[in-house]
Amino acid sequence: MTSGKPYVLCVVPARFASTRFPGKIIVPLAGKPLVMHAYERAQRATLVDETLIAADDPAIAEAVAPYGACLVMTRPDHPSGTDRIAEVAEGHPAEIIVNVQGDEALIDPATVDAAVRALLDHPEAVMSTARHRITDPALIADPNAVKVVCDAAGRALYFSRSPIPHIRDAADREAGNTCYWQHVGLYVYRREFLLRYAKMPQTPLEKLEKLEQLRVLESGFDIVVVDTEYRGIGVDTPADLERVRAILEKPTEEASS
Repeated sequence: MTSGKPYVLCVVPARFASTRFPGKIIVPLAGKPLVMHAYERAQRATLVDETLIAADDPAIAEAVAPYGACLVMTRPDHPSGTDRIAEVAEGHPAEIIVNVQGDEALIDPATVDAAVRALLDHPEAVMSTARHRITDPALIADPNAVKVVCDAAGRALYFSRSPIPHIRDAADREAGNTCYWQHVGLYVYRREFLLRYAKMPQTPLEKLEKLEQLRVLESGFDIVVVDTEYRGIGVDTPADLERVRAILEKPTEEASS
């Protein structure tokens, strides 16, 4: 750990009662519960000093106990993973808090490091995240693939489920997929901002797009965004689980493929 570097805590929120895939967080995957893959990959990030699973159900604690994971129980009534992480942050002195989603079994440790480093290098920003260039045209119009546009300094201008930017001219549309970027659901916060953010009311655009990060932008704060080759695969359905399982069963295949 570099002398003078702020202490970095990574929290992996784990909610048992997923709407689309109940209990997914502890479904067996390559010999261990799904959440353990996210937890162990997050631990491999060199800038992370400590990693915790923030659980809402004793079943999660029971499932991960044999693997020696550090786990804290949180209230079961949190509306989002951000609120769950904020509860952990309230009782922890870490200056930088990383949010790695519990269903991101293929999370890239290098991308975690890049996002942490970006926040450390940009004192004006309260939060950092990541994006990757869209190469599959089908994702451009897919509302489940959240798009992001940034300014020249790498700060987020807007996040949307719609295709942004809109390409007006036909000549530019021919190479349109080269200018679209998909948001990767990894977040790094300054602790004091995270505690404030969790108490802020929802904002109009956040409510319309159903994207929490818009609350930050609408409130006038900076989010710095790093570019990555990592393409996150969150497990929202049994089909997603099988897709991740196929990747894990091929050790030579990169998680970013």
